[in-house]
Amino acid sequence: MMRFFELLWYLFRHLNETAAWNNLIEHVGQTNIYVVMFAIIFAETGLVILPFLPGDSLLFALGAIGMKEGIAINLWVITPLLIAAAIVGDAVNYWIGYKIGPAIFSRGGEDDAVEANANAPVATGQLGYAPRPASRSLMTRLLNKKHLIKAQEFYDKYGGKTIILARFVPIVRTFAPFVAGIGRMNFFKFWIYNIVGGAAWVIICVLAGVFFGRFEVVQKNFELVIIAIILISVLPVAIEFWKARRAAKAAGPVAEPHPTTDAAIQAATTLPAVEEDAGNR
Repeated sequence: MMRFFELLWYLFRHLNETAAWNNLIEHVGQTNIYVVMFAIIFAETGLVILPFLPGDSLLFALGAIGMKEGIAINLWVITPLLIAAAIVGDAVNYWIGYKIGPAIFSRGGEDDAVEANANAPVATGQLGYAPRPASRSLMTRLLNKKHLIKAQEFYDKYGGKTIILARFVPIVRTFAPFVAGIGRMNFFKFWIYNIVGGAAWVIICVLAGVFFGRFEVVQKNFELVIIAIILISVLPVAIEFWKARRAAKAAGPVAEPHPTTDAAIQAATTLPAVEEDAGNR
């Protein structure tokens, strides 16, 4: 098992190397490589604790590497599989948000209080030491509330189309269906956005790899191209962050603090109404 993770980590860092792909394929088997790729895309879209897994870059690399000779990967097989992985992943993420999201993030205020108390000065007792403060819950450590708020802000701006647009924005892509579940977004509408977004994301990224991967300049500078893809993907988030910082500075010290997790959850519960109002305009 350790060997598998070593080969997988090496592949993530050398996505354009035929040897890296063949070494992993040889280790897991020609059929199981499809299972591995399915699992990665599923986890990246379906598990809110794994937003750091490669998504856009992996799909682009698959398109580029799949056109090379000597690689036992059939793009006509793996592309539909990854579309299914993206769709099922978002559906599972929606279900997690729907079932347990509010319960998890309702602890956000408690954990913030715990953290504040932990950072506050504590007087030592007669024994000469301070009592050990309670620790934040493991789940709230894994689920960054800032990511939740960022996904909620995406919803505020784009409505239900967030499920489609967020596919192309790392981190937001992972948290968008989770927030949709918390907000009880209409399940039928969610599935429409989910299917359209999942198919568009996988097809566009894979076809981009197929098209651009043929150029020698891309092949020789593949790592730089992957970095460029990542930067372009996070550019919308960076721009929104810059605008928010600029607005905060312009507002001065009287600016209201960033919304808390509880406020984000309360706003999320109004998503269906917001979406309908947007549609009636």
